[in-house]
Amino acid sequence: MRFLGELDQRLFTRVATARVPGADPALTRLSHAADHGVLWFGAAAGLAVLGGRTARRAALRGTGSLALASLTVNTLVKWAARRPRPLLVDVPPMRHLRRQPRTTSFPSGHSASAAAFVTGVALESAGYGALIAPVAGAVAFSRVYVGVHYPGDVLAGTAIGLGAALLTCRWWPPRQVNPERERPPAQAPALPGGEGLVVFVNSRAGAGAPAAALPPADLLAELLPGAEFVECGPDDDFSVLLDRAVRRAVGRGGALGVYGGDGTVNAAARAAAAHRLALAVFPGGTLNHFALDVGVPHFEDTAAAVVRGEAVAVDIGVAAPVPDGASGSTEPVEFLNTFSIGLYPDLVGLREHLERRWGKWPAAAVALIRVVRSATPVELRLDGHPRRLWLLFAGNGRYVPDGFAPSFRPRLDDGLLDLRTVDGSHRLARTRVVVAALAGALGRSRVYRAERVSRVCAEDLRGADTFAYDGEVVPATRALRLEKRSRALVVYRPVVQGQEIAQQARLAAAVARHRNSQRGRRLPADGGHSDSEG
Repeated sequence: MRFLGELDQRLFTRVATARVPGADPALTRLSHAADHGVLWFGAAAGLAVLGGRTARRAALRGTGSLALASLTVNTLVKWAARRPRPLLVDVPPMRHLRRQPRTTSFPSGHSASAAAFVTGVALESAGYGALIAPVAGAVAFSRVYVGVHYPGDVLAGTAIGLGAALLTCRWWPPRQVNPERERPPAQAPALPGGEGLVVFVNSRAGAGAPAAALPPADLLAELLPGAEFVECGPDDDFSVLLDRAVRRAVGRGGALGVYGGDGTVNAAARAAAAHRLALAVFPGGTLNHFALDVGVPHFEDTAAAVVRGEAVAVDIGVAAPVPDGASGSTEPVEFLNTFSIGLYPDLVGLREHLERRWGKWPAAAVALIRVVRSATPVELRLDGHPRRLWLLFAGNGRYVPDGFAPSFRPRLDDGLLDLRTVDGSHRLARTRVVVAALAGALGRSRVYRAERVSRVCAEDLRGADTFAYDGEVVPATRALRLEKRSRALVVYRPVVQGQEIAQQARLAAAVARHRNSQRGRRLPADGGHSDSEG
């Protein structure tokens, strides 16, 4: 330990006496800008405002990692280590900070915050992480250069920040950059310019999503000028217009496109599969689970796949009522994402009732509190075994992580249902599940169970009035069979996703072109003169 301390002092002295031309004012200002994480919160805000969905996820993980690292450094490690700050004898006065830190030296909080933020961002996007990494490295170096930390303090802070960012993956795993890359391609027509593509545009979709820079039909027309659009407004008949889009796509011998959220995509997917049409998904909802899991997070990704004819085949989940025991609808329910019985259907129904007055996310929070407080378990026989459950969740494909908050699917053609249940026969089952999930011990909980199956049969269902699938709610039946239609739907997906930074730049250019054209159309009416005017 004495040798390490002496080495640390020698390295500090070497940096303190170094002269880097032009670096003194720049590194001093940079070190000050990182006080209290201001620099990183500003970077997160920039990513959230200027970037796309990946940038927003990166900003969220970066700030979460920063908060965890800062809490660890300032409440635990600094209090335990109590290492004095370096002496400023060898540091030139022009580098001195106007306000010297009063806390102890080990570890460097600025370095921990910088490392945590950049690692959190990089876990979601290597491109955004590469942009921020040089700034984070400069902040860490500046803490030694201005004389407030030893190099060992900086290294320790960097290690803590890196560990904090990686720890977030335990509860919230990063989404794969190129999901399903191992899947073999499927046959789909290449449609240059979008010729032959008919896109059903649900303008009611995405009430909780960020406002679009351009109306979806205008943006799609920029990307695929040869496509045809069928728009569904708030007062239009959804089913009639979707059927019209399907018939036009069949008549043109092309493909069906859909703009909307998971519910809209589900309806279009069922129609496309029934008519053997390839489906082009343009994400326009609040969450867009299916589009993200397939690998088309951005309009440009789908458009590029349509032009080149790149596609994959995915499974469709089916919840088929058993004829002898069904009550209510006898039509099978097809789902792309999830099907559930128990707490979640009640949650969806109450949320939809409240969201017109409260908005989607406040309504979801209020609905969760009410449902958990008043719900009762569902009784049924699952593959012949009597069960009492708070929740039965079936995912179309294996979800990651294995805990209680499934986030995404690495692939959608594995032929499996991701079956998860919360047992209602144990005391305080709901509380125990939440505590186990937060502690990362859900795999050892007696209340929660997760398994992958090809099919499952639920009979003698009592205590459930509704089922939920892909965010929609349908009346419950007394018995049903959950199974898969293997590779039943062909979906356009590029072999390699585009770079979000470049996509955002092209989107900004498209918005500018659109606004200029709109301005040009208004000029004659607003201030121009016709030839007949004197």
